[in-house]
Amino acid sequence: MYLYVKALHIVFIVTWFSGLFYIVRLFIYNAEAEEKPEAERKVLRAQFDMMTRRLWYGITWPSAILTLIFGPWMFYLLYALPNWLIVKLCFVVGLYAYHLILHRIFKQQMNGVFAWTSQQLRILNEVATIFLVAIVMLAVVKNSLSAVWAIIGLLLFIIILMSAIRIYKMVRTKK
Repeated sequence: MYLYVKALHIVFIVTWFSGLFYIVRLFIYNAEAEEKPEAERKVLRAQFDMMTRRLWYGITWPSAILTLIFGPWMFYLLYALPNWLIVKLCFVVGLYAYHLILHRIFKQQMNGVFAWTSQQLRILNEVATIFLVAIVMLAVVKNSLSAVWAIIGLLLFIIILMSAIRIYKMVRTKK
């Protein structure tokens, strides 16, 4: 039974992350549509709003809920709480907080409020990547992972991601 629950947990984690990655891309496209002429903006907004609603309520939220069901179920079947899992669960709580921040942005954009620039959204989009790397490393490497090297590695990864965003912005603005 444990392996079936674990497999379903992984499936819904994958679909949840897919939704988290793609929803922010749609936020970016929607924010950038605001800079278009009225006729083009109206068509783009209608399309992006529909895509965003379907993704958010049809894939992302259900996957987040099912991940939350299968995760504790796995824990129940294990009857143990190793130290690495406690740290991983802290990252998971952070990921759900991130999800709720995205929900707030979703509601704002559905109401025509664009409080975030496309550049800010690009940076926000990488937060899911950071959570993904941290959670997967903890789940796979477990007790073999040195806390010091894990923190150093995560910080270096964040620096590389933020540098890539800056470089991409410079390339985009030159065109």
